[in-house]
Amino acid sequence: MNTLIRTAAAAAAATLLAGCQVLNAPPKVDVAEPTTAMPVAQPAPAVNNGAIFQASQYRPLFEDHRARLVGDTLTVQIVEKVSASQKSTSSIDKSGDVSAGVTALPLINPNSFGRASAAGTSSNTFSGKGSTENTNNFSGTITATVTGVLPNGHLLIAGEKQIGVNHNVDVLRFSGQVDPRAIQPGNTVPSAQIANVRIEHRGRGAQAEAQGIGWLARFFLNVLPI
Repeated sequence: MNTLIRTAAAAAAATLLAGCQVLNAPPKVDVAEPTTAMPVAQPAPAVNNGAIFQASQYRPLFEDHRARLVGDTLTVQIVEKVSASQKSTSSIDKSGDVSAGVTALPLINPNSFGRASAAGTSSNTFSGKGSTENTNNFSGTITATVTGVLPNGHLLIAGEKQIGVNHNVDVLRFSGQVDPRAIQPGNTVPSAQIANVRIEHRGRGAQAEAQGIGWLARFFLNVLPI
């Protein structure tokens, strides 16, 4: 009986913890997986193949080393600056004035038209303003691994860096598509010349937990109508 109670309590606690994680789950960044790849084993050349040039293992002799094959590494200089602003103003002003009256009719005394008049006014005024501003700066360096080579020669790269200090862990993940012509001397490439960039920088540990809202407070924020 005690074992059954303990099992039920453990299941309830696990369900509660899972619910807490869902309530406080961080937004997901679609970083390409996997973030690393091992070099592909090159097959041995066929018998009686005396050629020096092998297309699968080609590396130019008269240039510095650059990433070309799966498993090669490439240093990415992350310099992302995004700034956007938008302002809008609109106003509407409309007014109208109507008046009417009767002063005389045949066979009717003019004094009878003292109150035979009508007047009306209307006005409509609207004004609205709106502004939006967003600024994002991100800089850093990460060495990524070539995880694939496309038919046009472009490189699919992905990398991950983790730094742990005491009870905190900083995680930096990166993925993108590189044109080999954008690779600079020293086997480096700026992130502004990489397509389909995905960057994720998050922290794990006590510091990240202190910045999150408690599960009970988040629950009430989700269910309260105001």
